[in-house]
Amino acid sequence: MSVQRLQHIRDHILAANKCAEMAASESPLTTHVLNIGMGIPGSQLGISLHFLNPSAATWNLITTGTTNDDGRCPGLISRETFKSGTYKLRFETGQYWEKMGQTSFYPYVEIVFTITEPSQKFHVPLLLSRFSYSTYRGS
Repeated sequence: MSVQRLQHIRDHILAANKCAEMAASESPLTTHVLNIGMGIPGSQLGISLHFLNPSAATWNLITTGTTNDDGRCPGLISRETFKSGTYKLRFETGQYWEKMGQTSFYPYVEIVFTITEPSQKFHVPLLLSRFSYSTYRGS
């Protein structure tokens, strides 16, 4: 194996480790999109995170991002910003499938959840196919 190839592999592993560390240390909320129809990570999928303003009953945008090659979006929210309340993760699934040259029944997926103990870590994965999706609270 060439030295150049070994350096490329090393750089890839270091970058993946850095993303994993960033997700674990910086964000108390993580997500992971898996395209279960094709058995691959849901990479390059647009995501937005929102917080419900209870007095106005409106959603406030916190951040937007795109999943990486592993289907993850590290750094969604900082520990300092994370507070009790109702959140929404919106996944732009229609655009994702369109980029793959396919159609989907769901133009987007919104997962709404309540945080009562922001000191904990929350993982909200999305298992996705063109005609179905599922989620759960992971660890």
